[in-house]
Amino acid sequence: MPQPTEAPAAPDELVGPLERGLAVLRVMAAGPDVRHRPGDLARTTGLARSTVDRVATTLVRLGVLRTEGRDLLLAPGAAGLGNAYLAACGLPELLGPHAVALADALDESVSLAVPDGDGVRFLAQATRRRAMAISFRTGDLLPAERCAPGALFAARWDAADLEEWRARRAKDPLDAGFPSVPPRPSSPHDQVETEFLDRVREARETGLAVDDQLIEPGLLAVALPVRGPDGSVVCAVSVVSHTSRHSAATLTEQALPPLRRAVTAMEGALAARGVTEEAPGAAPTASAPELKEELGSGFLQSLARGLDVLRAFGSVRGPARLAELARLTGLPRATARRSLITLRHLGYVREESDGFVVLPRVLELGYARLSGLSLPEIATPHLVALVLRVHESASVAVLDGDDIRYVARVASTRIMHIDITVGTRLPAYATSMGRVLLGALPAAERAERLDRITPEALTPRTLTSREGLDEAVAATAARGYGWVEQELEEGLRSLAVAVTDGAGRVVAAVNVALHAGRATPEESLTALLPALRETAGLISTDLSSVGRFSQVSLG
Repeated sequence: MPQPTEAPAAPDELVGPLERGLAVLRVMAAGPDVRHRPGDLARTTGLARSTVDRVATTLVRLGVLRTEGRDLLLAPGAAGLGNAYLAACGLPELLGPHAVALADALDESVSLAVPDGDGVRFLAQATRRRAMAISFRTGDLLPAERCAPGALFAARWDAADLEEWRARRAKDPLDAGFPSVPPRPSSPHDQVETEFLDRVREARETGLAVDDQLIEPGLLAVALPVRGPDGSVVCAVSVVSHTSRHSAATLTEQALPPLRRAVTAMEGALAARGVTEEAPGAAPTASAPELKEELGSGFLQSLARGLDVLRAFGSVRGPARLAELARLTGLPRATARRSLITLRHLGYVREESDGFVVLPRVLELGYARLSGLSLPEIATPHLVALVLRVHESASVAVLDGDDIRYVARVASTRIMHIDITVGTRLPAYATSMGRVLLGALPAAERAERLDRITPEALTPRTLTSREGLDEAVAATAARGYGWVEQELEEGLRSLAVAVTDGAGRVVAAVNVALHAGRATPEESLTALLPALRETAGLISTDLSSVGRFSQVSLG
């Protein structure tokens, strides 16, 4: 995100490793590149290469970054930083259902956004599936002058805010610092300001704002502010469409009445919420002290502790006091205080009379990029590690009708290996992953699916009787893993366990497949099940982090 022209002087109690670690995360989250080399990060951040290496080592061990060869990539664990803000503010959970209902009623996309400096940060959206898709990722930042919510938020700016906006515009007239929008077409600087200030005055007078192709040609939106119990603007809700469906005038005419009703419902939900209500989710676990002992000077403990403090905001709704954050992280008050001073200096936290408040700028630490990950993208690095560990092929599949559909796969390097590709469909009844997924269904749905299946004898070992399938699926659910021995194909053995989302629902299964002649069933189970369960747990944890406030495509 564009920064103020003159940063405030660094406080004496600044935690240097935390500041430098967040600088590395910002660079990795910005721009189009997903992969980064440590040397490039050193040049971009201005940090010493040795410092970048220590930061990277720490963040990799904390699950915030991951490595692929010599490259560094954001890891799903980094989503926990943005989740802390989203949980603390409570807006996606509280107002999201009203946005979904409005999108359903209008058959148009709906988004929620909050102010972030002189930009607009998107928190949640309910999209329509169309060829002309309209979509912003959770955490994306737009210039205030290029979207409808921006005029609503700017209506509350003071002279200092306006001057900061002008300074940013002068420094970045083409909006290159906002990768989520196309570059601004060249236009006179004075014209941009005049048009924006006219929209701000109109928003102040009418209480609504319209985006008539400000972001890009064809895109339309109408937005209203959502106010809290004290009358302050908490966020804005926008109905978004396309010129193939509406003009700005017809969208406003059609959308405004239901939009006003949705805002009334949202404001009622805000009024009914207790200000000091505890945010959902477990308290964060402090970074393991043994990591410092294991890695020595390569592990930046003060960086890890600072991230613990940031994540702790996710367990508190409303302002958090120093003592509460220290308790949640298990840190001494003085240590937590120094982290808070650093986070405040960097613009991620604001201090108020009744405590500290985490700010939406935290979402710039990779949340937008991570919120767009699919299950295959989340799972594949873990499958790679599993295959390297057990030297057998591994896959992830989802239930698709009466079949399983492979959504991620990593083959072993053996001369003789299982030749299946992503997209392959196999009958659920004869596969280990299918039995795991069938076993996770509610009893009535499971019975309905098994009733409509007409099993074929794919091999002499295939279970084809309804009673036999009932027993096999029930046994799979009871023992917590699926086992299929040469039922799908002669010589093929498969072991599978469930992958769950943040709510504990089984959404996929992960398996290891191998030739049955390589080991006895007992030897295979002993060698493979612990590693398979560990992998499923890692995928489930990452899926929970990424999917807590964003819809994860299952592929």
